[in-house]
Amino acid sequence: MRWRRYVATGDSMTEGLWDTDPAEPEVTRGWADLLARQLADLAPPATVEYANLAVRGRLLGQILGEQLPAALELEPDLVSVVGGGNDLLRPGSDPDALAGRLDAAVAQVRRRGVDVLMASGTDPSVGLLRAIRPKVAVFNTHVWSIARRHGAHVLDLWGMRSLRDPRMWASDRVHLSTAGHERVAQAALVALGLEPRTASWDDPLEPLPPRARSERLRGELTWARTYLGPWVARRLRGTSTGDGRPPKRPVPQVVR
Repeated sequence: MRWRRYVATGDSMTEGLWDTDPAEPEVTRGWADLLARQLADLAPPATVEYANLAVRGRLLGQILGEQLPAALELEPDLVSVVGGGNDLLRPGSDPDALAGRLDAAVAQVRRRGVDVLMASGTDPSVGLLRAIRPKVAVFNTHVWSIARRHGAHVLDLWGMRSLRDPRMWASDRVHLSTAGHERVAQAALVALGLEPRTASWDDPLEPLPPRARSERLRGELTWARTYLGPWVARRLRGTSTGDGRPPKRPVPQVVR
């Protein structure tokens, strides 16, 4: 295990929205935090330092233009660059243009000798997000090509069978649940060429019993009122839940 300083960049997924640390319930955790702890477990007696600059709602341009330069100033040997999902949700977004910016950024990082972990987008094959599935697929193809071109690693979220289960997602249906973050952390280890902590990390869960139609309808109405409505309102106002929010772990700290 050759990495000693890991810096994560990205949006809400890498920030760890909807996942909390049992030791500090007021602090978001997420797959990147779990990955850092697992890297530390593989590194004794050496220490591993970790910083997380991700902020919810960030677009890819903000991640590459603001977070990534700040990450490189911290002199990491491993950087995760995961973003683009918020861009693809917007009408008129161009996955080819997004990939062009990502390609240039990854090339810059690799020229400095820093390893890069990217991620493909998850497969939005069901629900309202299925309308952007073609754009996500195009962007993912670029991600794999960029990784091959520059010698980067790819966290294959699209291919994770376990993420097709609703229990892997939080109640807003957009962000990972605690169980989802735990499994994605295992997938990240695999992407880096390391052994996962649990062999069953991508095994499908036992199927859920079918729900009555009335129960499903109530669930849809509750979701639309609680999550979809506020999301649409923020888009109309041009605001984000991450506006004015600082990164949760801006300085590398030893992982304990």
